[in-house]
Amino acid sequence: MAVAKILWVDDEIESLQSQKLFLETKGYHVHALTNGFDAIDYVKENLVDVVLLDETMPGITGLETLSKIKEINQSLPVVLITKNETENLMNEAIGSQISDYLIKPVNPNQVWLSLKKIIDNKRLVAEKTTTAYQQQFRNLFMALNSNPDYNEWMDIYKKLVYWELEMQKSDSPEMQEVLQSQKSEANTEFFKFVSRNYASWVSPKSKEGPVMSHSMFQFKVLPHVEKGTSLFFVLIDNLRFDQWKAIQPTFAESFRITEEDTFYSILPTATQYARNAIFAGLLPLEIERNFAAQWKNDDEQGGKNLNEEEFFRAQLKRLGKANLKVSYTKVLNNQAGLDLVNNIHNLLTNDLNVIVYNFVDMLSHARTEMEVLKELAGDEMSYRSITTSWFEHSPLHQALKKIADKNIKVVLATDHGSIRVKTPYKVIGDKQTTANLRYKHGRNLNYEPKEVLAFRDPREAGLPVPTVNSSYIFAKEDGFLCYPNNYNYYVNYYKNTFQHGGVSLEEMIVPVIRMQSK
Repeated sequence: MAVAKILWVDDEIESLQSQKLFLETKGYHVHALTNGFDAIDYVKENLVDVVLLDETMPGITGLETLSKIKEINQSLPVVLITKNETENLMNEAIGSQISDYLIKPVNPNQVWLSLKKIIDNKRLVAEKTTTAYQQQFRNLFMALNSNPDYNEWMDIYKKLVYWELEMQKSDSPEMQEVLQSQKSEANTEFFKFVSRNYASWVSPKSKEGPVMSHSMFQFKVLPHVEKGTSLFFVLIDNLRFDQWKAIQPTFAESFRITEEDTFYSILPTATQYARNAIFAGLLPLEIERNFAAQWKNDDEQGGKNLNEEEFFRAQLKRLGKANLKVSYTKVLNNQAGLDLVNNIHNLLTNDLNVIVYNFVDMLSHARTEMEVLKELAGDEMSYRSITTSWFEHSPLHQALKKIADKNIKVVLATDHGSIRVKTPYKVIGDKQTTANLRYKHGRNLNYEPKEVLAFRDPREAGLPVPTVNSSYIFAKEDGFLCYPNNYNYYVNYYKNTFQHGGVSLEEMIVPVIRMQSK
C-alpha cells in the first residue's frame, strides 16, 4: 500500500517533533510547515492525502488557509486543530467541510486515530462488510430453506437489499458474486412460493394473505388520514425497494421516517394492473365488472391508466370516506412537475392529496428504447444511482421540501418494481398475443411449463378474461419471453434491460413508507 502523505501546518511545529516522529513510526510520511501561505503553495505543487491544520497562526488564520486549500482541492481532507472551543468557530469550520476537529493539546494517539479514520476508513469498512456478510450468509441460506411465509419473504428480501447496498462499500468481486448467486437462489425459491400461494391470496374466499396492491390503500394509507392534518400519498411509478433505500437519505433531510414497510404487487407487476388495483381497491377482474367501460385489456386501444382518479373516488365512497377533501395530481412530464411545485401550498387545505409520479417508469422503459440509458443503467448499482440523481433534482423533491416545515404526513409507495432480465424463454402465440416481455396473455400459447407461472383460467389470478380461452403466463426469476421470429435480435436487444410484469422479489415486494414532517 502506498505511504500516506500528511501535511502538518503549525507555527509551533518545533514543539510537535515527537508527534511527527510517532506518526512516521506508524508508516505516514509527514511534511511540516509553519504558516498558511506556505501550506497553500505546497498543496498547489504536491500530492497530499490529509492536512493537519492549526487554527491560530500569525499572518493568515487556519480557517482562511482552509478555504484557500478547498479552492485548490475540494476533496482534500483537512483536520482542524485548535485551542479555541467556541461554537461559532466550530460551526464555521464544519461549514467549510473539515473532516475532523481536534482540541489542543492533542496527544499522538488522537491524531493517529483521526488519520486512520480518514485514510483507512474505506478499506476497513470494505473488510468489515465482507466479514459481516460471510457471517450472515449462513443465516440467509437457512432462512431460504425453512419454508418462509409471506412476512418472512419480505424480511429475506430486505436483508438481501441491505447486503447489496453494503457490498457497494466492499471491493471484493468474489463476495459480490456470492451475494448475486444467493439473490438468484432466493428468486428461484420465491417463484415456487408464489406459484403455490398466489391463487389463494387473491381468491374472494381468502382469509389469509399479504397486503397486496388492491388492499394497500385501505390498510397502509387510510388509517393515517385525519381531519386537520394534510396527508400526501405519493406514488412513484416502478420504484424498487433498493431504489427507495437510495433516495431515503434525501427524504430523511426533511422528514422523519416513522415506518418502512413493504407490500406485494399483484400480477402482472405492470402499471395498468397494479396501479389501477391500488386506486380502485379491487383486483383487475373486479374493476372490469364494476367499470366495464373504463377497463381496457392489453390488446385494446387507448390509455390503460386514464381512470385512476374515478376508481379512487369510488374506493373512498365504498370505504365510507366520501366526505374527505381530496386532490389527485398526476405528473407525466417535467412541466407537470413544475406546476406541482408552484401549486403545492394550495393542497395543504385538503385531508388527502394523491400525487402519482411517473418518472421511474419513463426511465426503465426508455432504458430499452434509448442506447444512452442502456449505457447509463447497465446494472443495479447504476440504476440506483440514476434514481438518486433524478430524485435529488426532481420537481417532486422541490415540492415536498417546500411543505416539509408544515404539519403534514407523507405515505410514499409504488405500484411494482422491475428486474434486470438475462435469460430468454421461447413462447409461441397467435397474433392476439401481447408483446410484454415478463408476462403474456393470449389463446393457444405454447411455452415450456417450468419456465413460467401459468393461469389457464385468468379468473383464478383475479384477472379478466380478454378473449375466450385466453391464458396468462408470467416469467420467473430473470427470464424474458421472446417469440421465435427474429429471436436472436430481440434476445440481444432486451438482455440486461430492466423489465416488469413477472414474478420476482424485485418486482413483487415493494416499498410503502410512512413519514412525518420534522
